[in-house]
Amino acid sequence: MAKSEITSNNSSPKKYSCIFFDLDHTLWDYETNSRETLVELYHQFNLMGKGVSSCENFTTQFTSINTRLWELYDKGLVGSEVIRKDRFKQILEAFNVRDEKLCDDLSFHYLDLCPRKANLMPHALEVLDYLSVHYKLSVITNGFDEIQNMKLQSTNLLPYFDHIITSQRAGCRKPSCEIFNFALTCNGIKNHQAIMVGDNLITDIGGACNAYIDAVFYNPEKIASHGQYAHEIHSLAELREIL
Repeated sequence: MAKSEITSNNSSPKKYSCIFFDLDHTLWDYETNSRETLVELYHQFNLMGKGVSSCENFTTQFTSINTRLWELYDKGLVGSEVIRKDRFKQILEAFNVRDEKLCDDLSFHYLDLCPRKANLMPHALEVLDYLSVHYKLSVITNGFDEIQNMKLQSTNLLPYFDHIITSQRAGCRKPSCEIFNFALTCNGIKNHQAIMVGDNLITDIGGACNAYIDAVFYNPEKIASHGQYAHEIHSLAELREIL
C-alpha cells in the first residue's frame, strides 16, 4: 500500500463503513490545551519563586520530557503510572527543584484541568459533522479512560462516536494490531471496511498497517515521511475529498 496524495473527490477505490480516529493531536489540540494549562499552573503555584526560571522554559521542558515518556509508553517500556507520577518530578529536577508535594500537586491539577480544555484542531467539528452522516466513527487512543472521556465531553465530541477504544479498555495499545482488532469487533466489521486517521506514524499509521487497515496520515506540519498509508493530508478538511 503506497502513499498517495489526494487528487480528486472520491479518490479512494475502497468503500468504508467505519472511520477510526486518533484523539490527541488529531482532533483534540493537545499542544494548545496543554500549554494553556501549564501557564495557569506556573502562576498558580508561583513556580518562578520556587526556582523555575520562566514560564516558557517550564512549558518547553514539559514538552521534551512528556514526549519522551509517551514514546516509552507507546513502546511498552513504561506504564501509565510513570507518566502520572514521574513527569513533573523530572521537569522540576531540570530546574534543580526537588519538592515531592509540589510534583504531586502539579500532576493532580494538570490531569484535572487539561482534559477540560476545549481547543480542537482546525476543521475538526465541520469534518465530524460531515463524516458522521455517512460513516460510523470510533476513537482509538492510547490515553486513559477517564481523561480521554473528559476531553470528549468537554469538547462536545462524544455524541459523534459509537465507540471510544482506549488502551486501558482494550488491554493493549497502539501500534499493536490487537487494539485495532478490538475496535473492529466492537463495530462488527472487517479490516477492509475501516480506515484510520491519525498523526503518529508509529502508533496510528503503523498500527493500522499491522492490522491490515487503510490509514490517512494527518500531517499538518508537513514533515518529511516515508510510510505505508493510503493518503496524506495536511488539513482535516481534506478528509471530505477522499471520504
